Parts: sequence; C-alpha cells; structure tokens
Amino acid sequence: MTEPKFQFTTSTSEAKAFGKSLRGEIRRSDHSVFSTGRRSPVKIIEHQNRSRLKGLIPVRIGRMLESPFASYRGTAAVMAHDLSDERRTGLSVVSCGDAHISNFGIFGSPDRRMLFDLNDFDESAPGPWEWDVKRLAASVAVGYRHRGFSDVDAHEACRTTVTGYRTALRRLHSMGALERYYYRVELEELEAQAATGKGRKALEKAGRKALKKNSERVLHQVTAVDLAGLPRIVDQPPILQHFGEFRQSDVEAVIERYKKTLRPDLSLMLSKYRVVDYALRIVGVGSVGTRCFIVLMLGPSDVPFFLQVKEAQQSVLETHGGIPPMAIRGLGDRDRKLEGYRVVSCQQVLQAASDPFLGWVRTPDGRDYYVRQFRDMKGSADLDTLDREIFGAYGELCGRLLARAHSQSPGSAAITGYLGQSDVFDRAIADWSMKYANQAEKDFEALEAAVKKGRLPAERGV
Repeated sequence: MTEPKFQFTTSTSEAKAFGKSLRGEIRRSDHSVFSTGRRSPVKIIEHQNRSRLKGLIPVRIGRMLESPFASYRGTAAVMAHDLSDERRTGLSVVSCGDAHISNFGIFGSPDRRMLFDLNDFDESAPGPWEWDVKRLAASVAVGYRHRGFSDVDAHEACRTTVTGYRTALRRLHSMGALERYYYRVELEELEAQAATGKGRKALEKAGRKALKKNSERVLHQVTAVDLAGLPRIVDQPPILQHFGEFRQSDVEAVIERYKKTLRPDLSLMLSKYRVVDYALRIVGVGSVGTRCFIVLMLGPSDVPFFLQVKEAQQSVLETHGGIPPMAIRGLGDRDRKLEGYRVVSCQQVLQAASDPFLGWVRTPDGRDYYVRQFRDMKGSADLDTLDREIFGAYGELCGRLLARAHSQSPGSAAITGYLGQSDVFDRAIADWSMKYANQAEKDFEALEAAVKKGRLPAERGV
C-alpha cells in the first residue's frame, strides 16, 4: 500500500474537503463491487496453521465447522486477502483488522466502570478504514443468516450498521480532539437507551456475568490445592494444560521483562506478587493454535491475580492483505518492530479505556507476546439469543463504536468528507456484505469438504 495521499497536517475543514474530492476517484457506490478472484480459503488456513501448535489445529478447524458464522470469525486472513484486490480511498487509520460483531463486548475500565467497546486487537495495525467497516457489516449479514432471518432484514441491518458508523463519525468530528478522546460508552447508558425491554435484559444479563469475572472466581474454577497448600492449575486438556517448553523460572523471567513495559506504579504493585503456576489455554476461534498462557500469581495474604500471556503474530493485514508495517504516527519508535507492542499500542488507541496491565514482551526464542489481565470484568452479548430487532440495534451500536475508534486517528475527518450525509456508501456496503455472505458460506462448504477428504484435521465439540 502506498503512503496515504492525505498527510494529516491540515485543518478539519480541509480534511473533509479533501475527503469529498476523493469521490471523483472512487465513487461511494463503487464499494458495492465484490469479486474474490482466484483464491483458496483452505490454502490460506493451511498457511496460517504452519505457525501454530500442531496438536491444536484440529480444535481450531472443529470450532470453525460449527457454523458459517463461526467459520467467518476464523477467516480474517481470507477476508484480508479478498480486500487486498479491491479499490480503496487510500485513507488509513489505526485499524482493528478483525472488527466482526463478536469482537465487541463489555469490560471494566481502570476506574471500574462497565464499558462497551471493541475488545479484540490481535490483527490491529494501521490500515484502510474501509476494511474494518466491511468486516463488521459482513459479519452482520452472516450472523443474520445464521439466526435464520431473511436476506431483506439482513441487508437492512447491514445498512443500519454502516449508517451508525457514518453518522457517529460525523458527530465525533464536531467535537474537539480532547472531547473525542474522552468519549466512551458505558453499560448503564446503553441499558437506559435500549429500545425494548428485551434489549435492556440482554445487556443487564451480559453485565451481571461480566461483573462476576475476576481472579478469585477463576481461582476456584481452574485450580486445586496441592500438598504444600498452594493452588495449582488443574489440566483440562486440550482446553487447559501445562506446557513443557518452559520452566517456571523462564516464566518468571518473562514476567519481569513484561513489567518494564508498564507504568512504574503498576510495575511496583506487581512486584508484590510471585508466580505460582502457568498453563497453556485455548482461546476464541481465530486464535486457536497460537501460544496463549494464563499465569497464576499470588500476592500478600495469597490474594490471586491472573495474567494472560498471548502470542502476537504478524497481523493478517500484513501477511495476507499486503499492507506493509507502518509506524503509528505520534507514538514514536519504541519497540515498534515487536508484534506485542503493535497489539498493545493499537488497543490503547482504539479503546476508550484499556486494561492498565497491558504490556508486551519478546521471549528468548524470538516470539512476541502481549500481556493483560485474564477475565477481569469481561463479557459479551450472546448473539444466538438476540431477536431480529435487537440484533440490528446491536450492529448499529458496534458501527458507532468502530467510528469512535477510527476517530482517534489523525486525518479521519477526511473519511467524513468522503462519506457525506447521504446513505450512498451505506447501501453500497450493505450490497457488498450480502455478496460476501454468499462467499463466506461457500468458504464454509470448502472447509467441510477439505475435512471430509482428510486434507484438514478436525476435532469437534471442544
């Protein structure tokens, strides 16, 4: 990808004018055009499998085979490949890279308020703003079909999602930069604004579940006391199991290096804790097979604290989307070549309030990881329980929050100039999303066929 044409140094009004001028190069209606060209989703998945733990690949494939929607969640690389062949405006933002509807959720802010925002950043990197919008809208289309809703309703939900993005981005750019930075969506606000009683109940239920997630609860769920009276993680293979590659002293050394990326007060606080145990844990759909560990630490009075140490591989925007690594403007060069730093820095830009324990580390074997609290007040809505109306409102909310994330990037005002106040772009992306939903279902069938032929291993129900 070439350097963005707009250099982020002019005023908001000039940026909007520049964005408007781009309509002469790529019409907003042109975004409805979709063509995959020649590609094999199975080959792309096989390429990703090369860098993953071989014993967990069957679990990854098995989880993707649960439904076309589950498969879509695991094919960010496939979509990045498809998008790389499409025309785009040339405007870049700090991008999520995998902004599907299940990657939004609830989490606790540092001041312990319940927020709703993007919550997955493994693929995040500077990239085309359109790709995030298309990834989100297409997930709504695939999700609607998964629930058995009509294509007419799915198309309207996709349009509404993009409208939410466009109108929110315009509203955000009517604010000052500092006001836009502090803008966030709290769960209480969402519950008050929910259009239906069902919507409020769904949010309240997700909030209650998130509040219960803390280190004390995890301790009771995954540990047992050994003969020395210390809690130890209990193996539950293949979901949770001890991993023989590292000694405990290795893990302790990694935690010490990680602490150097934290604020001094947090590093000092963690110095009061000691590593007791660690284990490999399977997470999500798209991340299955990457190295992800939970580390149990005990502090004064043996109070537990769990960290998640998750491998950060190259973003699919780079490996399959063809977007070369770019420094994030304004963040300097500190550790920018480390994939863990990429994930952490992008998360801190994209989220309204991020986990204060976010950090990164490169291990002696050359692997990059990012570190965060494990299961601290995190939750999400169960999409399988949402009716058509609530699902549509949820998609629109995610569109608004994606706009908030993109609005933090310098020059994002140019996007508002390009989009304008009509729904031309909204309808174009809705058309594109329905076409991509058709392709996602074909890709799911190709995955099923590859498993039946023995080309890919699969372990279902894990």
